[in-house]
Amino acid sequence: MQYPLEVDYDYEGARNIDFGFDVAPRLDYWSALLPPLDPKAALGVGGTPLVDISSMAPSSLRERRVYLKDESRNPTWSHKDRLNACTTSAALAVGASTIIVASSGNHGVSAAAHAARAGLKCIVFTMPEISPVFRDMLLGYGAYPVYVPAEGRWPLMRSLMEIGGVHPVSNLTPVHTGHPWGPEGYKTISFEIFAELGEEPGAVVVPTGYGEMLFGIHKGFRELRHLGKISRLPKLVAVEPAARGPLYHAIQSSVEATMVAAGPTRQSGTACTVNGFRGVVALRESNGIATLVTDEEAEHAQSLLARQGLWQELSASAAFAALSSIETADGPTVIIGCSSGMKEPAGKMAAREIDADLTSVRRYLKTEHGFEL
Repeated sequence: MQYPLEVDYDYEGARNIDFGFDVAPRLDYWSALLPPLDPKAALGVGGTPLVDISSMAPSSLRERRVYLKDESRNPTWSHKDRLNACTTSAALAVGASTIIVASSGNHGVSAAAHAARAGLKCIVFTMPEISPVFRDMLLGYGAYPVYVPAEGRWPLMRSLMEIGGVHPVSNLTPVHTGHPWGPEGYKTISFEIFAELGEEPGAVVVPTGYGEMLFGIHKGFRELRHLGKISRLPKLVAVEPAARGPLYHAIQSSVEATMVAAGPTRQSGTACTVNGFRGVVALRESNGIATLVTDEEAEHAQSLLARQGLWQELSASAAFAALSSIETADGPTVIIGCSSGMKEPAGKMAAREIDADLTSVRRYLKTEHGFEL
């Protein structure tokens, strides 16, 4: 069993942090509770909004309010920017020249952007079927994508550790651990939620892959309790694809970690086959639960959120679909919206040109979309 290093702080020196503001600040506001952040890696991460979606939530939760924490408003449109603001600072601190990362999407893009900002090179081990948007973003930031089979990415990461000047910002171990500084960036989600709500939420629903964000959010609330800002920990709800769900199966079997078959799923952001022990710790300590969501349920939720002006990736939309697993919450419920749906692979669509007159427009709207003008 692998477990990563933990980062500890002088909490006495952090007791005077002011949480009295209406709009959440950027990441560096919380420097007293973060590893040293290098300004060369700063991209203006954090400060993402809470959007009230109570009107479309299950009636049992609606009265206490339901919010989506929209992480797609970060610089590279995902929550991974919080992680990489910290891990890139670590790379700079040890004098690395190159960041290496294994990623199928958001993590690699975010690492590439932060590396570019910091003046570092970035090698991204990814898969040939990566979304064209992800690929173009990697190339746009000047990173070096290398396409290898999924199962070969982590052994390759370990091999590159023999080369001087490289710094890994993703996992190197069979049971996922990740970078020790990564979850520290995710803690700021908790700080922002508390500051914006003015109270601790009753539940936080988290799309979960390896559990780094799940643990980071838990640690953030744990620190808020330690500082005397809140009296209880919110219940965490981990949401995974029904075709896989290693954390769900680990919890059901009362083990620290387990591996599952790579069942087919379109929830690519959370399509993991092994969990990390930190996710188990977060659920145990928060009296939380793990739940599974099918692709069809996630797609329906994605459509509902889009009708509210919130286009989330499928993995993030699954968190909204999971609301039905929460019977009640002692306080507001917050869903973590991880990333924009723009990044996911889109099906090929043949665009049919029509004549530029009102009759043709009306006919097209009715036949193609069922909408009568």
